[in-house]
This record gives sequence, C-alpha cells and structure tokens, in this order.
Amino acid sequence: MARTHDDTWDLASSVGATATMVAAARALATSADDPVIDDPFAAPLVRAVGVEFFTKLVDDSFDLSALDEEGRAGLTRFANVMAARTRFFDDFFLDASRAGIRQSVILAAGLDARAYRLPWPAGSVVFEIDQPEVVEFKTKALADLGALPTTDRRTVAVDLRFDWPAALAEAGFDAGKPTAWIAEGLFGYLPPEAQDRLLDQITELSAPGSRIAAEGVPATKEEDRAAIAARMKDFSDRWRAHGFDLDFTELVFLGDRADVTSYLQGHGWKTTSMTSDELLVHTGLPPVDDEVQFGSIAYISARR
Repeated sequence: MARTHDDTWDLASSVGATATMVAAARALATSADDPVIDDPFAAPLVRAVGVEFFTKLVDDSFDLSALDEEGRAGLTRFANVMAARTRFFDDFFLDASRAGIRQSVILAAGLDARAYRLPWPAGSVVFEIDQPEVVEFKTKALADLGALPTTDRRTVAVDLRFDWPAALAEAGFDAGKPTAWIAEGLFGYLPPEAQDRLLDQITELSAPGSRIAAEGVPATKEEDRAAIAARMKDFSDRWRAHGFDLDFTELVFLGDRADVTSYLQGHGWKTTSMTSDELLVHTGLPPVDDEVQFGSIAYISARR
C-alpha cells in the first residue's frame, strides 16, 4: 500500500518492516566470520517480530545465494552496508560520549538496541523516538529476553510527523544541554519538505556543542527515477518470490531534496561526510563497486 500523510505501521508492515529487515542484516553481520559489529539483540528481536522470511535469514536456514543479483552478492552486500552503517553510528555515539555529551536522541529508533548494548558513561540519557506500536513492541520484547538497558533509556512514543519536540521535552529532554542526535536510515522515507523540517527542529533543540550523525539520501534526477524504481521493483520481486511481500517503491520518496551536508552547513553546523563506498573501505569491508549508481548515499557527522 502506498504511503499516506497519516499512515501507521508495526514492525511487520510498511516502513516498520524495513526496520526488521535492517535488524536481520545486523544479525547476519554479527554472525560473520570477522564481524565489524556486535549486536546480540538483532537476531532475537527479528525472531520476536515473527516475519518468517527474516527469521529464516537469522536462523541460517535460507540459501543467501538465492537473493543474489545476477552474480553480485545482493544480500551479502546489503549486510555489509548495514554493518558499516551500524559501526558509523555506534562510533559516533562513543565519540560523543568521550567528548562529554550525556544526552542522546535516536530518531525513528525501530529495533535499534544501542541503549542496551553500548557502554554508555554514567549519567547518560538516551531518548528513543518512534511510533507507539514500535516502541511498545521493542520494549516488551527486550524485557522478555531479560535485557536491561546500559543507560537511562527513555522512550518517546510519537510519530515524527507530529509534535515530537513537545513529547521529547515531556520525557525530560533538556534543550540547554549538548545533544548527540542520529537519523539512521530515515530520510529516504521522508518527503523532501519533511526532511528540511526535521533538520530545522533538531537545530532549534541543539545547544552549542551538540552533534548530529545522519544518512543523507541524494536527490534523484527526473530522467533517473524510472531506472531507480525498476531496480527497486526487481529487488522487491526477488524477495517476494521467497515469501517477503513488500513493495519498496511505495515506501520511499524519490525526486529533488536538499543535500543534508549543505543544509546543515547553512544552519550553523560544521560537517564531515563520506560516501557509502568510503565508509565500507574505512570499516574494512569491500566496496559495492556497482556499475549502476544514481548518486551516492552520504554518511554525515556535524558539530554545532
């Protein structure tokens, strides 16, 4: 079903299912021969969601080569990209903590378990924002596993399309303190104007010394959109043939959008960034080396 302005989801449907997909990739990366991340909660959370396709992946009862793309290791490549991405945001929080920041916000947290697995310094507070059903499910699933947060974890059950700054303040957020923010795997699911609004809101809530890490989605030229949609459809069809029915073309917003790096620079942030391939190489993983690219995802960190 195509996105609407007021749609909702759980972790087995629509945008929520992509959070489970990413958790499955983190589970695969964690079980790799020479892992670059360690997320012991990824596989149990995927099993708790109960989507058979992803459960088979994390239980190693699925032939990964069945999802390869004409000789290119499609699923392995995806797991590598997600591993590098996870490591990027892990390191961002660890660096922010070493710099003395004790207030962090995870936007659209999904099945993110950083509040349970990272070594947060004493006095840290981590706010997780996501839709109420998502927050409720993950909190219960982790409690059922006997997991305990390694920090003061505070959930903020609100859709980012609504007044999330007010809900964040009600949860105890202090806009007068430096904050570390992450927007991981989020912007592609937002219309361009919503991306700008979210960055504006973050800026308004960020005291001097704050930091943000984000995954920037490139604008797509009109002449490239049909080709991108075709590749997404092929990806969806390939997965649907193995039991996972989700049309990725209905979830994302293609078209013109602000460059996140430039936007942040124009709003008082000092930025650094790297491409997906640069991040993979930096993490010690093979680059994608894809002959068909329509602009590169950027991994951005910024300070105020």
